[in-house]
Amino acid sequence: MKFRIDRDALADAVAWTARTLPVRPPVPVLAGMHIVAGGEGNDDRLKLSAFDYEVSAQVSTEIDVEEAGTALVSGRLLAEISRSLPPHPVEVTTDGAKVMLRCGSAKFTLLTMPVEDYPSLPEMPPAAGAVGSDEFAAAVAQVAIAAGKDDTIPMLTGVRVEIEGETVTLASTDRYRLAVRELHWKPERPDFSAVALVPAKTLADTAKSLTAGAEVSIALAATGGAGEGMIGFEGGGRRTTSRLLDGDFVKYRSLLPSEYAGLAEVQTAQFIEAVKRVSLVAERNTPVRLSFSQGEVVLEAGTGDEAQAVEALEATLEGEDIDIAFNPGFLLDGLSAIGSDVARLSFTTPTKPAVLTGKPPQDGENPNYRYLIMPVRLSG
Repeated sequence: MKFRIDRDALADAVAWTARTLPVRPPVPVLAGMHIVAGGEGNDDRLKLSAFDYEVSAQVSTEIDVEEAGTALVSGRLLAEISRSLPPHPVEVTTDGAKVMLRCGSAKFTLLTMPVEDYPSLPEMPPAAGAVGSDEFAAAVAQVAIAAGKDDTIPMLTGVRVEIEGETVTLASTDRYRLAVRELHWKPERPDFSAVALVPAKTLADTAKSLTAGAEVSIALAATGGAGEGMIGFEGGGRRTTSRLLDGDFVKYRSLLPSEYAGLAEVQTAQFIEAVKRVSLVAERNTPVRLSFSQGEVVLEAGTGDEAQAVEALEATLEGEDIDIAFNPGFLLDGLSAIGSDVARLSFTTPTKPAVLTGKPPQDGENPNYRYLIMPVRLSG
């Protein structure tokens, strides 16, 4: 094997692929990065792959091939070396059981692993449709914040992806809050329908890393179709697959209130800053109290025996005055995700979930993002 590649192109491709390398590989070869230079109708391309039996990543980039070939080297080491190379073209060659990298006056020699022991990457499921990469990344980020971190309940660590025709609905919950985002996409078939539960961390990392291309192609078997249990994403020369999570997701639509007793609006940026300031005195797991009345909201934290903070902000309120309390971290997550200058908080009672949204562009429109948050019961 012998090829030349631009230093930045190599560093970028290796760094992206290395994200999938397992921290504790179940078998030694999975710590390797699979390198294929040219060959198989792929004359001027370099393909790098990583796989941990759950998630696979593959990137394809242009190179100048002198001799086609394949090698398997330590992925972490290759990533560290690529990142630290000087700004010169890189020449990669093999010599027996070694891979050599030359870049300017720097030269590295890496030992190879047995390529024949490396498992085949899973096939991509059938292409289901495409969505704008920036919008997809933003939508996934909005929803992934509400996914659970507790691996003992795997179902809550996922994002539910529901596809019905031209609408994709993403939802996640950790039982204390629920995030739901709808977006439009271009399905391969107008009647396409599918449901998948994708690990939230994998989905968030993937969506964020595929914004180099204008669109992301999503590969997923139709409900009941062949090849279920896997989802694939492709864009900008990068492709990744992930195994899906098992388990029945909560019937989240029934959690969203159909009507509200009150609705308040506050400037988002001021609200975020005020919650951050007031929560400085909130002990771990203690709430920030919000008292909404006509024209203002008063934020409070702390009790008589502890440090206390109070701040008032302008707010509009439709409905009766209400006192409600939230975990400040959960409230800040939602406020940071709504992507709107104005935060709209809709509530029924102080003990029932409230729904946080941005202000829709036109009155009467339903917001495409909703963040439901459980209040904390106030004692006394």
